[in-house]
This record gives sequence, structure tokens and C-alpha cells, in this order.
Amino acid sequence: MYQRLLENLTTAVVLLDGALRARWLNPAAEALLAVSRSRVEGTRLECLEGEGGAIAEVLRKALEENHPFTQREAILLLAGGEAITVDFTVTPLSDAELLLEIEPRDRLLRISREEALVTRQETIKVLSRGLAHEIKNPLGGIRGAAQLLERDLPDPQLAEFTRVIVEEADRLRDLVDRMLGPNHLVRHEPLNVHRVLERVRALLEAEHPRVAYVRDYDPSLPELHGDESQLIQAVLNVARNAVQAMDESGTPTPRLTLRTRARRQFTLGAERHRLVCEVAIVDNGPGIPAALRDTLFYPMVSGRAEGSGLGLSIAQSILHQHQGLVECDSHPGCTEFRLLMPLDAHQ
Repeated sequence: MYQRLLENLTTAVVLLDGALRARWLNPAAEALLAVSRSRVEGTRLECLEGEGGAIAEVLRKALEENHPFTQREAILLLAGGEAITVDFTVTPLSDAELLLEIEPRDRLLRISREEALVTRQETIKVLSRGLAHEIKNPLGGIRGAAQLLERDLPDPQLAEFTRVIVEEADRLRDLVDRMLGPNHLVRHEPLNVHRVLERVRALLEAEHPRVAYVRDYDPSLPELHGDESQLIQAVLNVARNAVQAMDESGTPTPRLTLRTRARRQFTLGAERHRLVCEVAIVDNGPGIPAALRDTLFYPMVSGRAEGSGLGLSIAQSILHQHQGLVECDSHPGCTEFRLLMPLDAHQ
């Protein structure tokens, strides 16, 4: 009876002997650790060595002191090289038996991070719209006054100065409009995401022929429902940032990878979706400075001297209109942006 209870728990449970060899795993542990019970019984689980053997040290300490221990956000290194974040509790059952309970944290951490990202983007949107309203009203007055002044100037040569005022007012208005992002509703129409990526690739190849473009597409992806022109803009904003960063940093062999994958039972924010489309844009450039990573999707924030800081903010806004979001992981030599959109959103 107790074994049936353990086998139906969603918490991963592992029974270890005094030499830290696996004696028994429940199905949740097999799924989490990506191993089968029959193959690892009687052997040491390599993933429990963790980073520098820290996890194994905690297990040995629990056995020696006959005292339970709990550790938060430990890193387990799985056989395939994947690292997962877990909480674990180890309880000594006897001098030669340990009960290990493992709770994955990656999904909860992702949900927390994505909820913060969505909340931050909504706050930015409200502030931006309020700021745009406050800026555009006086700009209209300045522009109108300059036009009236131009008509009444006694010297036609002075009109050059009023034209500068009008042109600069128009430039500021356009900048505010770009900061707000697309101002029309999303058209939910069936589209092929690979056609979007091919359009972006063709545009970038014409602008940056020195970059090697790698396509890694999943041909089994179903059609996505969304606005093709807006998605082209979102992908182009992210990809163009990547190739410009590689150009400016002088990356010796610049490479941009466009990858698509289907993610099943995937959580976006707090909502779980049956199927999600992941578009990854990966470059081998210098990486994003640590100081910019937390504010990357804010408008007017840019790591490039010539950048306006609007491209990523607009891309995030477009993805939100498609009930998705943009994530980023970066370190020197590899920056990956992931555009995630639910494939079942139109239903």
C-alpha cells in the first residue's frame, strides 16, 4: 500500500543506501532525473554529485549526524548535460538508509520571472501612454505656432528656422509613436512561422551579408494564428539587434541561428498551454552587459551608441498582443532570445 502511495506522488523520491547508491526510485524521480530504476539500482547517481560534490556532501552529513537536512535551489546536473534547479530534503531512515525527496524549482522560477516580466511590461505601457499624451499635446501647439509664425514673418529667409521647429516637432512625435509600438489590433489569421523567419532572414542577408545565417526549423510545427506583419517586425527587431551588436563588436565569424521548436504543456506567465511555439534567435556575439539585462525591454534602453532602445520594447509589446512573451539568456559568445507564443490561443 505504501509503495503505491509513493509511486503516485508527484514529488520525486529516491531511497539511497549508506554508500549513496540508489536502491529505489518512484516514477516521478525517474522522470525528473531522466533515468530508469532498473538501470540505476545499486549504482551511484551522478546527478547527486551536483556542483563540486556539494549535494553528495549534504547527504553524507545527514547520514553521519543522523539528522534531516533541507537545501533550497540546488543544481542537479543530469546525464544529458542539462542542469535543473531543485529543492531537496534528505531524511536518515537508519544508519544505512537515506530518503531523498526532490522538488523541481525551474518551472516555479520561470513562472515567477515571467509574471514579473508581464507586470513590468504592463506598467511600462501605462507610463508610456501617459507620457506620450503629455508630450504630444504641447508638441502640437509648438508645431501649429511655428506654422502661423512662418506665415507672418516679414523676411522669407527666416522661414528656414520655423521649418526646423516643425521638422523637429514631427520627429519627436514619430519617436513617441514608435515608443508606444503598434497602434492597430492584431489580426488573428493562420500563418506559417517559417515564412516569417525566411522574410526576416532575406532582409538581414541584404543588410549584413558577412553574417552566417543558420536555419534550424521544426517542420512539424502547426500553423500559428496571428498578425504576420507584426510578427515580422518583432522578429526583425530582435534579429537586427543581434547582427548589429556582432558587427559593432567585430565578432570574427558572426553567426545567427534561427530555430523553431514546439513546447508541450508549457507555462507562459501563470497560464499553462497545451502547445507553444518557440522561435529562438541565437547569436555568437559579445553578449549583453549584466547592467542592462534587468532593463532590457524598457523603452529607450540600449547597449549600442546608435540604438534608440525601442526595438526590444516593441517586440515584447507585439508578443504580448499574441498572448506570448520574449525571454533572453546571455553570456559572452552566446545570446539567445526566445519568442514564445501559444499555438492554441485562437481557440
